[in-house]
Parts: sequence; C-alpha cells; structure tokens
Amino acid sequence: MPTQQEVELQAAAFRRLQQHLMQDRTDVQNIDMMNLAGFCRNCLSRWYQEAANERGIEMGKEEARELFYGMTMEEWKSTYQTEAKPDQQEAFKTAFAENVSKE
Repeated sequence: MPTQQEVELQAAAFRRLQQHLMQDRTDVQNIDMMNLAGFCRNCLSRWYQEAANERGIEMGKEEARELFYGMTMEEWKSTYQTEAKPDQQEAFKTAFAENVSKE
C-alpha cells in the first residue's frame, strides 16, 4: 500500500497532467491523443469517475467530465475541438476498440 506521501505525490502529478492538458496544450485534440497514446481527456475523466464510484461516491460521466475539464463538454468542444478528419476517425475506431471497449 502506498504511503501518504506517495499518494500526495501521485495526486500532484495528476493535477499537473490535468493542467498541462487543460491549460497548456488545449491545441492537442482528444482524437489525436487516443490514436497515439490509447487514452484522452475523456478517459482521464472516466477514470476519475470510476475511482469515485469505487469509493462509494456517486458521480456520473458528465459530472466527472465537468470536474476534469473545468467546464462542460459543450464549452470545451466549441472552444477547443476541431473537426476530425476521416483518417483520424478511422484510426480512432481501432484505438477505441483496443483501449476502451475491452475494459
């Protein structure tokens, strides 16, 4: 079991990753992250939701996304999301099947 210090360091690293994705690199599209790394901002918010639910904290998908994104998905999409190209969409189908569907 991790020590309290390890938990705090992990939490700090997560917060820094969140800041990097939500403030520093808003230009990086979720679809590109999924296609290259097998996860995206939505995955991170889902993992946050799953962690809450495992601890008896009721949290839905939209609530988790808003907590992670710091805004609604509609706001994020209208502000930062670009239209995905057909080749990105095709690659996403594979990445999603390999990384999300099997969970």
